[in-house]
Amino acid sequence: MISRRQRKEPEHPAPRLYLVTPVIGEIGDFADRLREALSAADIAAVLLRLAPADERTLINRVKALAKIVQDKDAALILDGHADIVARSGADGAHLTGIAAFEEAVGSLKPDRIAGAGGFETRHDTMLAAERGADYILFGEPDETGHRPAREAVLERVAWWAEVFEIPGVAYAASLDDIPELVQAGADFVAVGDFMFSDPRGLRAMAGAAQQALLAEPVS
Repeated sequence: MISRRQRKEPEHPAPRLYLVTPVIGEIGDFADRLREALSAADIAAVLLRLAPADERTLINRVKALAKIVQDKDAALILDGHADIVARSGADGAHLTGIAAFEEAVGSLKPDRIAGAGGFETRHDTMLAAERGADYILFGEPDETGHRPAREAVLERVAWWAEVFEIPGVAYAASLDDIPELVQAGADFVAVGDFMFSDPRGLRAMAGAAQQALLAEPVS
């Protein structure tokens, strides 16, 4: 599970995967696909992105997936929706932007995970850490699908790893990104849409992402 760790440990913990789902409406066969991914790789957490629906429907969708994720010792984190975390059985919420984080963190801490991302400045990133963020996500796409330049993401991940103890999660746009993000110092590597759209299937992609954690960056 994503949590704080001390960088003074004699051995740096091996990086782990953080799976970001597509936007999920009806559960359908998604539960089975998720089980396969969790069985094929060491996934620390699943970030569940929910399609708009009434509150009861959202809670029921989370409950349908929470046990699957938690039975594999992974954390189920909701993308937003901090208000339904406790009632749905999720482990926490991910908040985008400093305003959203500051508004919701008090309802999550200390019992639930409060993740944060979507920061444009180092100042806001550090402010979220001071306010109790359990991890910071770097390099994720915004609402329009735009993602920071690879070099900028690597620089921010390396800066964070050098200075802060709170775990850094680095967003990979492809399997090829993963080794570089690990080398930069990411504690967790987020993998998202490309995992679910690849014709090889989610189970195969989860295994490939796991292997990429151990690969050397291509120079």
